[in-house]
Amino acid sequence: MKLSLTYADDDGAGWLAAEPPYMQRASHAVVADGGVWLVDPVDGEGLDDILAPLGEVRGVLQLLGRHPRDCAALAARLGVPHHVTPTDGVPGLSLQAITVVDRPWWREVALWAPRTRSLIVPESLGTAPYYLTGDDLLGVHPMMRMTPPRGLAAFDAARLLPGHGAPVAGAHVAEAIRDVLDRSRRDIPRVALRLARHRGRPPATAAA
Repeated sequence: MKLSLTYADDDGAGWLAAEPPYMQRASHAVVADGGVWLVDPVDGEGLDDILAPLGEVRGVLQLLGRHPRDCAALAARLGVPHHVTPTDGVPGLSLQAITVVDRPWWREVALWAPRTRSLIVPESLGTAPYYLTGDDLLGVHPMMRMTPPRGLAAFDAARLLPGHGAPVAGAHVAEAIRDVLDRSRRDIPRVALRLARHRGRPPATAAA
């Protein structure tokens, strides 16, 4: 499967999986604490080239319980630990772990990187089309609209690294997150209309 690079800098890199196109499955390699940490990675053509300039991979992080993707296989291939929904943080990694959802059918952890002001959210926030209403840059997952993760509004994010869709960065990101969380319920009719326009495509809960 072909991978498309979405960003690459001194702090890491990100890529999108080509399949399934509707899902826009996003993965990230975060450079921190002297190593590289793969977040919800999808493997595919070109991954080794994406990772090569970044340094030594020290762990694979699966931030959503039902987000297996290629986490276990990559951890085994690279000989590094596979951390599943690490609510207490990851040994050797200083990024703050945030419990977003803790339910039997949906366990989700986000990560906060204070130095880069990056918020890594695997599912509850995203930029793929089925998250969005109108001209929004980012949005709340359709299944989280009734109970949005309002705690994420507390972080002064300059960059959102989502699990679905391309990252967004800039001084406007924190305010955009607060805005979509605040009107999450009010926007449900608009989200339903957008999803209706995509009838026949895979549901947003498939192939996470």
